[in-house]
Amino acid sequence: MKNSKKIIRPLGVVLVAVAAVGVWWYQGTRDVAEPLRLVLYGNIDIREADLAFNNSEHVAELLVQEGARVHKGQLLATLHSERMEAEVEAAKARVASRRAVLARLEAGSRPEEILQAKADVAAVNARLIEAQATYRRTETLYRNHDISRQALDSALAARNTARAELKVSQEALALAVAGPRQEDIDEARAMLKADEAQLVLVREVLKDASLYAPFDGVIRNRILEPGDMVTPQTPVFTLARTSPLWVRAYVPESSLGKLVPGMAASVSTDSYPDKEYRAWIGYISPTAEFTPKNVETPELRTRLVYQVRIHVCNPNDELRLGMPATVAIDLGQPRPGADCSEQGAD
Repeated sequence: MKNSKKIIRPLGVVLVAVAAVGVWWYQGTRDVAEPLRLVLYGNIDIREADLAFNNSEHVAELLVQEGARVHKGQLLATLHSERMEAEVEAAKARVASRRAVLARLEAGSRPEEILQAKADVAAVNARLIEAQATYRRTETLYRNHDISRQALDSALAARNTARAELKVSQEALALAVAGPRQEDIDEARAMLKADEAQLVLVREVLKDASLYAPFDGVIRNRILEPGDMVTPQTPVFTLARTSPLWVRAYVPESSLGKLVPGMAASVSTDSYPDKEYRAWIGYISPTAEFTPKNVETPELRTRLVYQVRIHVCNPNDELRLGMPATVAIDLGQPRPGADCSEQGAD
C-alpha cells in the first residue's frame, strides 16, 4: 500500500505539469491565431484635378510653376482677351439702346407731341374747309358752263384729298393720346431681356479668360506655355490637393470584419522610419477586387481583397503622392477614431 502511494504522487505531479503546459500552449496558439495588431502596406494617395480654360484662345500668361503652393481663388493663368472685351462693350451698347426704347414706350406720348397732333388736325381741317368752298364755287361755274369739266374734277379731287388727310391726322392724334400699344411695350421689354442675357454671357466668356485655383493645393504639372492655343479640352495645370491625404491599402476578407471606419491607426514610411503619423480608417470598399500588383505582401497576391483608405495627418508636408507606407492598426482599441484636429500634429 505504501508503494502504491509513492507511485501515485509523482504521477499526479506529472499530470499537473502536463495540464499547465497544455494551457500555456493553448493560450499561445490563440494569441498567434488572433493577433491584436494588423499591419497593411500601401501607397500615399491624393486627389488631383486637371485645370483648363472654359474658352478657346491663345495663352497670355502663366503665373505659377511646378511645385508652387496655391490657394483657392488664386489667379493662375490668363488668355488674350481683347476680342472678348470688345464683345462686352458691344453688348453693353445694345442693352443701353434697348433700355432707351423701352423707356420711351413706357412713358407714352409727350404733351408736346399731343399738341402737335392737334395742330395738324386743325391745319388739315382748315384745308378741307377751303377745298369744300372751292368745290362749291367750281360746281356753280360748271353748271353755268363757265368752266370745263376738268376744272370741276380737280376741285372735287382736292376736297376728297383734304378729307382723307383729316382722317389720317385725327387717327394720329388718337394714337398720340392713347400712347404705345401694350404689345409694343412687351416686345421691347423682351428684346431688352434678350440683350441683357447676351451681355451676361459675354461677360462670363471674358471671365473665363482667367484661370483660378478651385482649391488649395500644389501645382504638379505645368503643361502649356504662353502663346499655346487652348480649348476647354486642353489642360493647363495639374493641381494636387494638400488635404485630404490617405494611404490606399488592401485588406483580405479574413481581416475585414476587424475593421470599421473611424478606427485609429499609425502610418510610417521608409523616408522617415523613426516617425509615425497619426491616422484613421476613412473608407472601406463594399466590393472585393483582385490584389493590385504593387501590394508588397506575397501572401495577398493571389487573393481577393478590399480597398481601405487610411486618412493620415501630414502637418509638416512630408508625405508625397505614391510614397510607400506601412499602416499599423491596433485591433483591441475602442471605437471610433479621431480626426487631425483631435490628434494634434507630429
